[in-house]
Amino acid sequence: PEPPEGGWGWVVMLAAMWCNGAVFGIQNSCGVLFVSMLRLFGSSEDKQLAFKTAWVSSLSMGMVFFCSPIVSIFTDLFGCRKVAVIGAAVGLVGLLSSSFVSTIEPLYFTYGIVFACGCSFAYQPSLVILGHYFKKRLGLVNGIVTAGSSLFTVSLPFLLRVLIDSVDLFNTLRVLCILMFVLFLAGFTYKPLVPNTKDKEGGKKGKFKLPPAKKICNFSVFKVLSYRIWAFGIPAALFGYFVPYVHLMNHVKDRFHDSVPEEVLLLCLGITSGVGRLVFGRVADYIPGAKKIYLQVASFFFIGLMSMMIPLCKTFGALVAVCLFMGLFDGCFICIMAPIAFELVGAQDVSQAIGFLLGLMSVPMTVGPPIAGLLRDKLGSYNVAFYLAGVPPLIGGAILCFVPWVHERQKLKERAKPVDGETTEKMLENESTLVSDTTEKPVKELDSGF
Repeated sequence: PEPPEGGWGWVVMLAAMWCNGAVFGIQNSCGVLFVSMLRLFGSSEDKQLAFKTAWVSSLSMGMVFFCSPIVSIFTDLFGCRKVAVIGAAVGLVGLLSSSFVSTIEPLYFTYGIVFACGCSFAYQPSLVILGHYFKKRLGLVNGIVTAGSSLFTVSLPFLLRVLIDSVDLFNTLRVLCILMFVLFLAGFTYKPLVPNTKDKEGGKKGKFKLPPAKKICNFSVFKVLSYRIWAFGIPAALFGYFVPYVHLMNHVKDRFHDSVPEEVLLLCLGITSGVGRLVFGRVADYIPGAKKIYLQVASFFFIGLMSMMIPLCKTFGALVAVCLFMGLFDGCFICIMAPIAFELVGAQDVSQAIGFLLGLMSVPMTVGPPIAGLLRDKLGSYNVAFYLAGVPPLIGGAILCFVPWVHERQKLKERAKPVDGETTEKMLENESTLVSDTTEKPVKELDSGF
């Protein structure tokens, strides 16, 4: 059905906004939790402390994206509402169980896997359901929804700092469970407008039968060359993307000690990221087709440049300026992911297209922060880690430049196919008339001779 461009969709938008805020607000505030974990679980004798602790946050963020291909299959089979509600419940269990551990190792499972998998199952349906209700305003709505994580990223670091100082890390995690419980309730608002596979295959009264494997895992999206370049270009850009979110707080402590409020940097990232999502989400609505990707190219260029500038900042004010610019283009990159996926593969395949992309993104986002932590343990500072973190976004941005050109060529080929078919039919018709004419002439001559 044609999207209603509003109505109940505004309620769905607010629920999806809360989802983005709860999931990525907690993930993006991991720098505060990271510093607290270093103090709680670490010792001065441990030479790989930053490396081991960074795995908790990076594994959690990586699993959010790694599960996405599986989530897209479940979303197609059972619908957005059921998947989102069950995902939020699993995330709640994982976060609550993380508050009862006594060493760092169990957190790899409870926080890094269970909590993150639940977040993944709750998050992806929030992107898919928006396409049911909006089409013309999809860029703007995606901007508003993804701005939810910015609002939480702005406020959560200060709240977490106050909570950790007053009630310790474990009780802070229990307070965060409230966000996940509200997310559980928000999932019930995802009223489907498009029937899922279960309804299509089984009907209202019939028994549900699993569709063929080709329908469950729709790898046909990779036949689209422009999508293929986009799906591998973005992960190439993300090896250094998550490094500042995990290690920036500790870098500030190393350089300025306790003389500056390091949470201000996450505040700057969150505010300008929210502004970027709203502004660039609306701008993307006016950019035709796949040319929206040029916004992502620009954002990766500036994100890479800002990462390289972090070690060069000798004053706290300079770091604030860097974080303001980084947040702005971070918002640009995130808010137009779903609209670009709709442009490249169409509405029918968008769920699995987003799922495969997020799954591919999981590898660089998981690997990057621990490597940065290892460099910090070996070299004594984060300087080299931030310099290297700026290189992949520049490479990935260069790869993405080819996507609009390839996509336009594909569209021209598709338009040419029916034209070729018509000309072939006309040629066949002409040949048949010629053959009929040549056969009729000798017959007439024979008749006249007798």
